[in-house]
Amino acid sequence: MDLSGRVVMIVGAGRGIGRAAAEMFAAAGADLVIASRTEAELLELQFKLEREQRSRVLVQPTDATSATDVERLVSETLGSFGRIDTLLYAAGVGALKPLPETSLDDFDRLMNANTRGAFLVAKTVLPVMERQRRGHVIAIPGILGRAPMAHAAAYCAAKFALTGMMKALALEYKRAGVRFSLLHFGGVNTSFWDAIGMRVQREKTLTAEAAARAVFFAATQEGEGVLNELVLQPESHQL
Repeated sequence: MDLSGRVVMIVGAGRGIGRAAAEMFAAAGADLVIASRTEAELLELQFKLEREQRSRVLVQPTDATSATDVERLVSETLGSFGRIDTLLYAAGVGALKPLPETSLDDFDRLMNANTRGAFLVAKTVLPVMERQRRGHVIAIPGILGRAPMAHAAAYCAAKFALTGMMKALALEYKRAGVRFSLLHFGGVNTSFWDAIGMRVQREKTLTAEAAARAVFFAATQEGEGVLNELVLQPESHQL
C-alpha cells in the first residue's frame, strides 16, 4: 500500500498503539503529524522515522484536553501539509477499580483524556475534512467501550461515551465524505497496564503491533466499503 501524499495525524503517538501505527503509516510513505503530551517521546520517534523511512514528520506536543493546544495542532498541520486525510485518536488513560475505590478525580481524569480530548480534536479536525470532502477518523474505544466489566464503571463510562459520540458524528458527517471507524481491542500489552493493580498475564494480550495492523487495515479501505467497527481479542479471550 502506497500512502505517499496522505497526511495522517496521530494523537497519542508517543507510545503503544499510536507509536506502532505511526511506524506502519511511515513505512507506507504517509506524511505524519505526531502528537502527545510528552515531547521527548515524539522527538525520539521522529528521529527514528526520518532516519529509517525518510518520512516527513511534524512533531506537535499537545494536551488533547486543551482547546488551545488542539487548535495549535491543527493550525500547524495545515501550515505544514495543507490537509488532514486520516485522524487516529489513540490518546487516553485507564483505571480499573471497584466503585468505592474510584475517586471523583479518577472519574474526571478518565472522562477528560478519553472523551473530552476526542471531542476537542474531532471538533477541530472535522471542519477541515468537511471542506476537503474527504477524511477518515479512527478512534479506539476498546472492548470496554462495547462491553461492560466489573471494577471498570468509570472507565466504561468514558469509553462508552467515546463510542456514542463517534457514532453520532458518523451520522452528522455522513454526507461530507468523512468515514469513521471504531476499534474495540481486548487487552493490549502497552503501558496502560503499568498503573493497573489487577493481575494480568500481559504476554497473553495483544501486541501493540497487532492492534496497529488493525488500525492500518481500517485506514486503507477504499471504494464503497467502510470498516465501521472491529473487535480484536487476544486468542485467550475469543468471543
